[in-house]
Amino acid sequence: MSGTIGERLRRARREHGMTQEDLARAAGVSVDLISKLEQGRRESARITTLAKLANALDLEISHLLDKRDRLGPDRDGGSVLAVRNVLLSPSLLPGMDTDDDDTPTPLDELERSVSRAWDHYWAGAFGEVLTALPGLIGEARATHTSLGAPAVRPLALAYALASNLMAQIGRTDLGLVAAERAITVAHTGDDMLLWATMHAEYAWVLLHQGRYAESEKVAADMAARIEPSFGDGEKEIAAWGNLLMTAVAPAVGQDRTPEEYLRLAGAGAERLGRRVRVYHTSFAPPTVAMQATYAYSVLKKPAEALKAAKRIRPPSKDHPGDLRGISWGAHLMDVAQAHFDAGRLNAATTTLLEAQQVSPVWFRHQRIAQALVRDIRETEKRLSPATRRLTRALGVDD
Repeated sequence: MSGTIGERLRRARREHGMTQEDLARAAGVSVDLISKLEQGRRESARITTLAKLANALDLEISHLLDKRDRLGPDRDGGSVLAVRNVLLSPSLLPGMDTDDDDTPTPLDELERSVSRAWDHYWAGAFGEVLTALPGLIGEARATHTSLGAPAVRPLALAYALASNLMAQIGRTDLGLVAAERAITVAHTGDDMLLWATMHAEYAWVLLHQGRYAESEKVAADMAARIEPSFGDGEKEIAAWGNLLMTAVAPAVGQDRTPEEYLRLAGAGAERLGRRVRVYHTSFAPPTVAMQATYAYSVLKKPAEALKAAKRIRPPSKDHPGDLRGISWGAHLMDVAQAHFDAGRLNAATTTLLEAQQVSPVWFRHQRIAQALVRDIRETEKRLSPATRRLTRALGVDD
């Protein structure tokens, strides 16, 4: 994992006995791009392009990217290994004695603890979430062992939280384990929407692994399975809409337009007309605008991306904004990418700095921001103070 992306790419290509031309044909990218990456004339490329290169080399995308956990001193005493140990406890094996024999936490108290942890996650307080997760999962297991079906939801949502955090900090292997645990637990209950929503978590981790076709299929198939009818309520529409939105990113990762997903979800969002919360996520018209902004920025259609972004109200003294926490930060990264592609360097760097202020800990883990800052550095003849601040914030010189 040492060295630059170009050095890792060259090493992997040679280990596979491929020339630059061989790799370009297999990945469907230009020889010029590969040459510039390997020679250090380009520091990075779009995530979708790196995924194509990784797939052509039969590697996980993490092999090319620097996937170190960047929590640093902000881990608040938390341990990734402790999360790993609770997710992969031998007691979960069939026939093994359970270690979930602690006194169960009262259900209402457990629900509140899970909700607080999710609030920390959306605020980008990853250190606090990492610290809480092992105990939270352990408590949820003990309560589930004692109470059965009534405790399915908090346990599934604790696993889903672990899945999200592990994917954010680059531990997608553990993220998939946690998502699978969430799906399995949810399947034992009687809440179809909870079970369906846990598939969105699984699809999201697949996206982080560059497994775009599988990610899209999981999300789209589950959305089709729970497609609401005319008489269904708001929660059903919200769960369905979120699954459609989950399918957008892997679709554009395959260089395909997501118009159908956006159209269907947009109709559902307009039917709701307001934000509806469902299992610590939410769905509303701005959710669709956010995903449209992302899609068009990845597809290199900056004018359409910026047009979609105008449908989202930013926070102000008179309004909290349509998006909160790291959702707002992620949207700002997409807006910054669109500004860069439109040739507006100052707007791109200003927008990225705004995203960084949402949560510096979250921001350090964002591969899109890292790639964009490298592109900005290559474009600027003389690095601006803003670009220098972003370079330090992301550690892209590490």
